[in-house]
Amino acid sequence: MLTETEVDILKYVREFAETKIKPRAREIDEKMYVPEDIIQGMRDMGLFASYIPKEYNGYGLGFKFLMNVIEEISKACPSTALVLDGALTLFAEPVIMFGSEDLKKRYLPRVASGEVGGLAITEPGAGSDAASIKTTAVRSGNKYVLNGTKVFISNGRLARFFVVDASTDPERRAKGITSFVVDADAPGLKISRDIHKLGIRGSSTVELVFDNVEVPEENIIGNVNEGFKVIMDTLDAGRIGIAAQALGIAKASFEEALKYIKERKQFNQRIIDFEGVQFMIADMETRIKASELLVYDAAEKWQNHENTIEISSIAKMYASDTAMYVAERSLQLFGGYGYTTDFDAERHLRDAKITQIYEGTNEIQKIIIAREIMKRL
Repeated sequence: MLTETEVDILKYVREFAETKIKPRAREIDEKMYVPEDIIQGMRDMGLFASYIPKEYNGYGLGFKFLMNVIEEISKACPSTALVLDGALTLFAEPVIMFGSEDLKKRYLPRVASGEVGGLAITEPGAGSDAASIKTTAVRSGNKYVLNGTKVFISNGRLARFFVVDASTDPERRAKGITSFVVDADAPGLKISRDIHKLGIRGSSTVELVFDNVEVPEENIIGNVNEGFKVIMDTLDAGRIGIAAQALGIAKASFEEALKYIKERKQFNQRIIDFEGVQFMIADMETRIKASELLVYDAAEKWQNHENTIEISSIAKMYASDTAMYVAERSLQLFGGYGYTTDFDAERHLRDAKITQIYEGTNEIQKIIIAREIMKRL
């Protein structure tokens, strides 16, 4: 359950998303960046500080509240939601869970103040198989020297710092990975290219190159060679965030389609009055409601520090499949107009697709779910 304070704040988040973000969603998609004044608006509302513990200048609000915020902003513009989601679930969360007290004191107040972070795991040859990363971290005195390439890095040009995973013992694969916090302005770290995408085009996605980047040993998250657990636990939280994003996209698609078919007439009756159309909207509503239950069940379990490996994968898989289904069916209800930029139906469809891919493809989610079932046999 959300607290009374969290419920009250959500009202302002909903209003901000509806009045300040949604009217500019098309602009964000076309210009391929989230305007600074919108990010500043989220800072001013305290959204970056919302999930950061109070002892690090945050408000200490719940993970479930954060997922509600991600959903509401995603309804307006998922690219904008990803700025906040990446900073909190992908950067701050692993630091909160595994970081030393020194690391927390140095970085979490910066996130709370509105500095954006990111997560750099994926490589050109290591996507779903995170244990196959080739970026290396070689110890040199009291520092580590990182070399390699990371790709598909969200918040790339916005981030002031990244959680980066590198191999400190290549022969041990997953048991030889270490997680680091790396400042974006570290010498030798550069953006080699911007990656243009089908959807969430406003989200800055880049390729990062590490060329003898020196990172102090105090920037290790957790312990040396135990970074794979940091990755996996971070992705559990991240998958719930993507599920909330997918839920927001599905709801936006559905609400806009309902408004259209309630007013649009064909053959002297409203489109919504055709029985075949009613079957379509019944299916969409059912999938959205089921997704909502899964997303917030997973969020509550994470907030209560329960095991969420299976439920986070289920929620991510089902909500993202729902987003694609609802966005495609909604576009169909707009007829020819759905295929144009006169309405947002086509944008929702493009934005929905990535939710089936990042934070682990849905095929990987099925493997995770099946493994968790088999453990109980």
